[in-house]
Amino acid sequence: MELQCTFLLLGLMLVVLPDGAESSCEYGFLRSDGQCVDENECEDSPCGNHSLCINTNGSYYCQCKKGFKSQTVNFTATTGQCQDVNECILSSPGPCPKNAVCKNSIGSYRCVCLPGFQDKQVGSTYTCADIDECMSAHPTCGKHGECRNTLGTFTCSCPMGFRNEGESQTPCEELDCNKLNRTSKKGVTGMSNLLHLFTTSCELISGSSREQRSGETLLQSLLNVTGGVLSGGNMNSSSTLSVFFEAVENTVRLIAPQLNKDTKRMYSEDTEAWLIVKKDLTPPTGPVTLDTENVQLEMSWETAVGANYPGFAFVALVNYKSLNSTNVSSPVNLGAETRHKNTTYHLNSEVVTALVGNTDTHSLPEPVTLTFRHKNEREVSKGLNYSCVYWDDAQAGGAWSGQGCVKATFNSTHGVCTWNHLSSFAVLMALYPIEDTFELVWITRVGLTLSIICLFICILTFWFCRSIQGTRTTIHLHLCVCLFIANIIFLFFISSTQNKVGCATIAALLHFFYLAAFCFMLLEGVQLYRMVVLVFNTTLHPLQLYAVGYGIPLAIVIISALSFPSGYGTDRHCWLSLEQDFIWSFFAPVCIIILLNSFFFVITVWKLVQKFSSLNPDLSKLKRLRCVCVCVCVCVCVCVCVRYSRFI
Repeated sequence: MELQCTFLLLGLMLVVLPDGAESSCEYGFLRSDGQCVDENECEDSPCGNHSLCINTNGSYYCQCKKGFKSQTVNFTATTGQCQDVNECILSSPGPCPKNAVCKNSIGSYRCVCLPGFQDKQVGSTYTCADIDECMSAHPTCGKHGECRNTLGTFTCSCPMGFRNEGESQTPCEELDCNKLNRTSKKGVTGMSNLLHLFTTSCELISGSSREQRSGETLLQSLLNVTGGVLSGGNMNSSSTLSVFFEAVENTVRLIAPQLNKDTKRMYSEDTEAWLIVKKDLTPPTGPVTLDTENVQLEMSWETAVGANYPGFAFVALVNYKSLNSTNVSSPVNLGAETRHKNTTYHLNSEVVTALVGNTDTHSLPEPVTLTFRHKNEREVSKGLNYSCVYWDDAQAGGAWSGQGCVKATFNSTHGVCTWNHLSSFAVLMALYPIEDTFELVWITRVGLTLSIICLFICILTFWFCRSIQGTRTTIHLHLCVCLFIANIIFLFFISSTQNKVGCATIAALLHFFYLAAFCFMLLEGVQLYRMVVLVFNTTLHPLQLYAVGYGIPLAIVIISALSFPSGYGTDRHCWLSLEQDFIWSFFAPVCIIILLNSFFFVITVWKLVQKFSSLNPDLSKLKRLRCVCVCVCVCVCVCVCVRYSRFI
C-alpha cells in the first residue's frame, strides 16, 4: 500500500513541474499572456522627493532634479536620496551680480538687491542698479534740505536753523529755538536756566552756535538745571508746571539724537533720566523696558517708532524724585471722582515724563504700561483710593487728568497704569471725607438737647435762688450760660456751610463761648484754691470775673481773626480750620487752663491733707495715706461730676 502511494505522488510531480518551470520570470519582469515582460517600477514612485525615476529593462534608477544632489548621479531608493543644493556658496563671488545678495531656497535661489539698489534686466543679463533717492517725487531731505546721491545711499545736508534727528538720511526740520521763551514764567527759581538750556541745545544742534558740546554733556546739564528748578519749591501753579514739563520734553528730544551711546542713564539729586537710542536703516522691533528705583515703563519699539521711521528712534524716562504734593498745587480733573465733595488729593508716587521719538503720541496703536511704587503704602478703603493721572496742559493752565487710562490696578505698595498716550504721569491718592453715620448724628443731637435742658435748669436755679448767691454761684451761672449758648449754636448751625460769612461768624461764636466756658472753669479752680488756702479772703469782684471769663476769650478770638481770617469755617463744619495749625488757637488756651487747674487741684489736696494731719497728729502713716487717697478720690469725683453735668 505504501508503495502505491509513493508512485502516485511521483506521477503528480511529473505532471506539475513542467508547467511551473515555464511560468517563472527573472527579477524585474512579469508574465503576461504566457510571456515575461518588463515591470515599470517607477509607477510606485520609489525615488522620493525632488527626484526623477527612470525605468530600464528589468530595473530602474533615480536622478535628482535641478537644484538637488545625491552622493551618486544614479541611485535607487535604497542607495541614496536628494538633498537641496545651496547655490549661494557653490562658488565665489556667487551666482548673483554685484550689489546683490543671494538668498537660497528649496531647489533654487534668488538674488536680492542691496538697499539703495533696484533690479534691472538688460536682455538676459540681470544687474542691480543704483537708486537715485534724490529724484523722488517727494523731497527726500525735506523742503529745506540738500540731497546728495551716492552709490547705494544718499545724504542730507541741513542749512542753519534746521536739523535731521542726528542722522544724515532724515528730512531736515526747522528748529524754533525761542518757542519756550514766549511762554516763560518770570520769578520761578531756576526756570530761566532751564529755558536757556533748551535754547542753547537748540542752537548747538541747528548749527547757529560755534560751541561744541556732546549729547551726554547736554543731558547732564539738563538734570542739573531741572534739579535747581525743583529744589526752588516754586512749582505752585499749573501754568508753571506746564512750562516745566514742556521744556524738559523738548530738550530731551533735542539731546537724544546727539548721544553717542545706545543706552544712557544719568542721575542727579532731584532727577533721573534713562534713554535708549536706536540708529539703524531698519526700525527696531520687540519690547523695551526702562525702570528707575520707583517707576517702570514697558512698551514696544513699534510704538516708539510710529508710522514714519526716519532712521532714528528713542525711548526716554525722566523721573522727578523731589516733585511732590508739598511743592505742587494743581487742579485735578478725574470726572466723577472730582465731584465728590471735600475730596483731597496728594501725589503718592514720583512724577515721570515718558517720551519717544515718535511725535504723534496722542493715540498710540499699542498701550504703554507704567508701574509706580507708592510713597505712602496704604490699602484702598472707603476713605482712600488711588488714581492714575497725567498732566493735561490742554486744560486751562493745566491739570491732572485721568483720561486715556485704559486700565489701572492697585495694591498697598504699587500701582499699575496702562495708557494709550504719552505725557507726564503720576499716581494720586484721594482722601475722601468720612461721612457721619446716622446713629452718631442722633446721639449727638439727643445728648446736646438733654445738655441744653439741664443747663437751662441750672441757670434758673443759680439766678433765682437768693440763698445760694455768691462768688462761686456767679461763676457757675456764667459757666452754664456760656455752655448753654454754645450748645444751641452747635446743635442748629454747626453744618450751615452754605454762606461762608455766616459760617465764619458761627465758628467765631463757638470759639468765643467754649473758651469762655473753660475760663470760668479756671476761675472755679482759683476760687476753690482761695477758699481752701486763703480761707478768709475768698471774694472776687464781678468785674474781675468778667475780665477773665469774657475778656481773655474775646482777645484770643480777635487776634485769631486778624491773623488768619479764613481759619474760621471749613467745607464741612462751621468750626476752626486745621490749616496753618489754626486749631491751636483753641487747643493751646484749653491746655493751659487744664494745667493751671491741675496745679490748683494738687495744692488744694495737699492743704487738705495737712489740715487732717494737724487735727489728728497721732494718726499712723498708713492711716494718713488712706486719708490722702480718700481726699483725692472725693475731689476728683466732685470736679468730674460738676464739669460733666455742665457739659451735658
